[in-house]
Amino acid sequence: MNRKKPRATTYQAHRDRQRRRILDAAAKLFDERGIDRVTMAEITSASGVQASTTYQYFSNKDEIVWGILGTVMAEDTERAKQKIEGAATGLAKIRALLEFMADELSRDQAKVRFMAQFDAMYARHWPAERLLMLEAQINPRGFKYFSKLIREGIRDGSLRRDLNPEFTLHAVMNAVIGAQRRLASLGNKVEQEYGQPIERLFRETIRILVLGLANADRPQASGQLKSHNKKLQ
Repeated sequence: MNRKKPRATTYQAHRDRQRRRILDAAAKLFDERGIDRVTMAEITSASGVQASTTYQYFSNKDEIVWGILGTVMAEDTERAKQKIEGAATGLAKIRALLEFMADELSRDQAKVRFMAQFDAMYARHWPAERLLMLEAQINPRGFKYFSKLIREGIRDGSLRRDLNPEFTLHAVMNAVIGAQRRLASLGNKVEQEYGQPIERLFRETIRILVLGLANADRPQASGQLKSHNKKLQ
């Protein structure tokens, strides 16, 4: 019995590598040419696997797009959790989450551009239920966590008391996600237009949003904001 386990593990690792090769090749082509202009045959050729192998994993290009999305969401969820760990207040946790998104814009603009392309296709082609199902599989806490953070911040005094736990952070995240994906998609054009690097523009967006959320009457929150502002400068 024990002798068979290494074989199964090796086989699964091989399959995981093949699947990742297909997704990585597709992601590169999507970024270079746009999802709509890439074919399954081109993805297969770029990945270096046989066409029959590609179709063992993905029946069509849509499935590849969703495969990339699932990988991105799972990786981002784990990194965001690590970023938030150790933050002492609701405000600090929200700030850490937004700083994570700024780090992602600096670290991997191609991934953010993919998410912008996905948004456009999602709006045209796919039902919300499909995305909600994927989100629930990856992060069972879902958007309830946003409400929890606002309530936590109101209780500990780091956030303004007039914030609405049911949708404040939802609104903030939609604004931040929209700005992040627009900046990544337009890149140098934004820099030429505004005369500032996109990373600096994005971090200024975060700074203003954090200022709007914070309970400025609490000394501790004010100190956290000053420290946050220095980091963004």
